[in-house]
Amino acid sequence: MTLGLATLAVTVPVGAQALPPLRARAMGLAPGIFTPGANNAITDVPGVRVGHETVTLGDSVRTGVTAIIPHGGDLYRDRVPAALHVGNGFGKLLGVTQLRELGELETPVLLTCTLCIWQAGDALAQYMLAKPENANVRSINPVVGETNDGQLNATRSRPGIAAAVNRALATADTGPVIEGSVGAGHGTVMFGWKGGIGTSSRKLPASLGGYTVGVIAQGNYGGVLQMAGVPIGQLLGRYAFQRDVERAAGGSPGDLGAERGDGSCMIVIATDAPILSRNLERLSARAVMGLARTGSSASNGSGDYVISFSTSPRVRRSPDAALSTNDEIGNDAMSALFQAVTEATEEALYDALLMATPVSTRAGRVNPLPRDSVRELLQARGVRSPR
Repeated sequence: MTLGLATLAVTVPVGAQALPPLRARAMGLAPGIFTPGANNAITDVPGVRVGHETVTLGDSVRTGVTAIIPHGGDLYRDRVPAALHVGNGFGKLLGVTQLRELGELETPVLLTCTLCIWQAGDALAQYMLAKPENANVRSINPVVGETNDGQLNATRSRPGIAAAVNRALATADTGPVIEGSVGAGHGTVMFGWKGGIGTSSRKLPASLGGYTVGVIAQGNYGGVLQMAGVPIGQLLGRYAFQRDVERAAGGSPGDLGAERGDGSCMIVIATDAPILSRNLERLSARAVMGLARTGSSASNGSGDYVISFSTSPRVRRSPDAALSTNDEIGNDAMSALFQAVTEATEEALYDALLMATPVSTRAGRVNPLPRDSVRELLQARGVRSPR
């Protein structure tokens, strides 16, 4: 039986919050057909490390840094091919021109707050230049992405960001990744609820190459939330343009705080498939399909960026090489990876929402998505939690 929006909406208590933070799979949200890796995280790609540092100061600073390190070697001398796709370019992504021009990364990737990127970039450059093997390096291209956490964070103050960068890099590790209101996700908001950091992965069958694709996302955007196709935002009475839509229909103005879909999302993809920058850019573009499945329409004020890189030793580059020879998979082999990254992106963004915890500042408090209500809505549409 198909249930209408009004039928479900009147039965669901929006304020319910009995369930603790849960990953998407515990709620029955397992997008797609491919199987996750052991940690269901970007760190399932061998060698990739992630570190967070959360910055909480006084009653107004709620921000942080998340670091993604492609491998444990000398990243400046053993560079990884990389690419960028821009879903909507309202953002301050640092290091983008060289990344696009050369199609490679020579530093880790950092995620932080909008007005923090220059301090973070300087700290990352200092971190790389301080390595003994880089004693003669005279140019470095730090790559730093951001989303605007100004609803919860006193973003103009920017204290402690350089120290946070160093701690995030120093503590970066393989294995399970902490999600939710941590690191660069500390002050973020998604669809009017608390957002954060989420991650997921997919492992292709051996017949499709056996490669792993991992995604980590910094969610801080709006729109009309959907989960597994269920219009959660509408059913819970919180969605973009709500006041305009309900007023036009002759009803109440609805949620007085309804936003217009603005915000940003940073997505970083890692894979061990041997891919060069051209096909990595194509891979990045498919992540936007996973973003769209959650209900984003990439509004005018949204900075939606996707950076992808390959860790495969078969495609790494030395800056001193006069001739580069690479062993890259063919175009037809990309299709399964496109499917995998779409699935992993969608799930990572669900995790960012479902693993978030409340954050309060002088400016107010943002609560997580009401998980009890979401579970009830999903079950009404046939999405069941695993036993």
